[in-house]
Amino acid sequence: MANENSSNKKPKFNAYWIYAVLIVALIGMTIFNGDNSWNEVKKTNLSDFETYLNNGDVKQLLVVGRKARVTLTDEALQKEAHNKVPKNTIFGQKNLGPHYEFEYGNLELFQKRLDNAKAKGIDFQYDFRTPDNRWGEYLFTFLPILLFIGIWIFIMRRMSSGGAGGAGGQIFNIGKSKAKLFDEKTNTKVSFKDVAGLEGAKEEVQEIVDFLKNPDKYTALGGKIPKGALLVGPPGTGKTLLAKAVAGEAKVPFFSLSGSDFVEMFVGVGASRVRDLFKQAKDKSPSIIFIDEIDAIGRARGKNNFTGSNDERENTLNQLLTEMDGFGSKDNVIVVAATNRADILDKALMRAGRFDRQIYVDLPDLRERKEIFEVHLRPIKTSETLDLDFLAKQTPGFSGADIANVCNEAALIAARQGKKAVNKQDFLDAVDRIVGGLEKKNKIITPQEKKTIAFHEAGHATVSWMLEHAAPLVKVTIVPRGQSLGAAWYLPEERLIVRPEQMLDEMCAALGGRAAEKVIFDQISTGALSDLEKVTKQARGMVTVYGLNDKIGNLTYYDSSGQTDYGFSKPYSEETAQVIDEEISNIIEAQYQRAITILQESKDKLTELAERLLEKEVIFKDDLEKIFGKRPFEKEIDAEQEQESSENDVEASGREGDVSEEPIGDTKPKAS
Repeated sequence: MANENSSNKKPKFNAYWIYAVLIVALIGMTIFNGDNSWNEVKKTNLSDFETYLNNGDVKQLLVVGRKARVTLTDEALQKEAHNKVPKNTIFGQKNLGPHYEFEYGNLELFQKRLDNAKAKGIDFQYDFRTPDNRWGEYLFTFLPILLFIGIWIFIMRRMSSGGAGGAGGQIFNIGKSKAKLFDEKTNTKVSFKDVAGLEGAKEEVQEIVDFLKNPDKYTALGGKIPKGALLVGPPGTGKTLLAKAVAGEAKVPFFSLSGSDFVEMFVGVGASRVRDLFKQAKDKSPSIIFIDEIDAIGRARGKNNFTGSNDERENTLNQLLTEMDGFGSKDNVIVVAATNRADILDKALMRAGRFDRQIYVDLPDLRERKEIFEVHLRPIKTSETLDLDFLAKQTPGFSGADIANVCNEAALIAARQGKKAVNKQDFLDAVDRIVGGLEKKNKIITPQEKKTIAFHEAGHATVSWMLEHAAPLVKVTIVPRGQSLGAAWYLPEERLIVRPEQMLDEMCAALGGRAAEKVIFDQISTGALSDLEKVTKQARGMVTVYGLNDKIGNLTYYDSSGQTDYGFSKPYSEETAQVIDEEISNIIEAQYQRAITILQESKDKLTELAERLLEKEVIFKDDLEKIFGKRPFEKEIDAEQEQESSENDVEASGREGDVSEEPIGDTKPKAS
């Protein structure tokens, strides 16, 4: 065993060593060849040389290029003036010269001086030579050729070798698939136990796994294994996590890659990679192919193609369509894909026979959020009194990724404060940090600006308190946070449908900030930008999407397929567009006047609330109850939840789940 270990430690031969030896040899021959000698030649100047020459010390002078080399006589070497000249060479032999070297300047003048010395009878020899360095000439002649050969060998070795990056990274294997293979040799730790909520989606996916494990159970009755399953849903809801769980549970070869892995600058590479991917999958049948973000190659053909040329992405999609419908059901290859843009996928890709099942992965509800918290809190040290039901209620509209972020942020906050366990307050601070952004207490704000912000936020709080369908207020602050100068937190209901009166109350509450500025200062500012953006979207949604406007009627101009996104024309006439603009403006102005009326009737309480906000900078539900009293139309809520909401410093909600892409009720903090 010792001999084997010693043999393994020996350095392996590398062709680059030969290149290094050749380069060093050429440089060495260039330096030490020619008229240079191994002697140590001393530097001197023209004036000292003339002194040596007049004293008869010079035996020979050799002029090479711009330098003159002086060899002294044997008698001169014994003189004290030349003590610095070594008598022997580095090899121990007698130093025969040259002994001095200097630059002579102008050649004609220097030659005249030498001729004059000869005329005076000074005995010495001199000669002029052209610099001769044959190895240097060879080096400069053959160096480009050697470099070209070396680069060519390097490129060929890189192209022909497999390399650590896999076959898909080399130029000769550029058409090979980049899919990562997970099989029995790969330890995938994610299972369905790690996927909280998503019960319906898990059942569908578990059935696909069961198809591959026990195909005879289904084929015995004449059924066919589905060709593909498409996971559709908002970002962060767990589509990729579900696919990882399939890889961990299926116990069959699992090929995972992204839609962008098919894209390459070379023509035909995407289609070639699709062919290679399915060939590998069929060779390892039964198997699963997972394509994440399939909209990168599955976008509907013929859209936004202004050049009229053959699109490489379309070729890739065509090959994918052929492969999915080309292999028989006996191959036992199932394609699982994920996307959050199912509306832009090609219809041919969505038909039965390709993606037989479309599994919608929605935002989690209250019960599912609690299960997700349980999963993400496993590695976190939490306090024993932590209530998961309370955390689930404080995060409506949060996706699984958002909840994971909350848990991680809470742990960081607790560690920053030196705590040994993460408690409820840390989670509430984490929700505030994620929804509203980082607090900026040192931001410079003038007293007048601070007063305007206080009345703006007090206006939001007052109007929302007075309206029946507005979301219950939890907290108001004038401490700058993120991009906002002030913010208000609400705890909205998790609605599946929204009625017009509910939307109008929300719009009126959103306009309460600008209305308060108008009532108190008789001036308005730019601080209501986010409020105006929100109410404009809501009003446009009422008129053009949901058919909630009497003048427009029961019409919608919303296209769920997304095809109108690429059009240059509107689906209505110019006259209808003018009516739509008027109705949107009327709705917003009506709610603005309504907010002004409410605030004028409660101007004293509004002022008291704003002054308390200026004093404390942060106020809660209890402060509003002391000023306005109980809300007369407040719904019956759990007593424990109400107590917790009043005791804690921060209780904020994030985002409310909408029933479509158009906003019908945003609950993010409002910028002032």
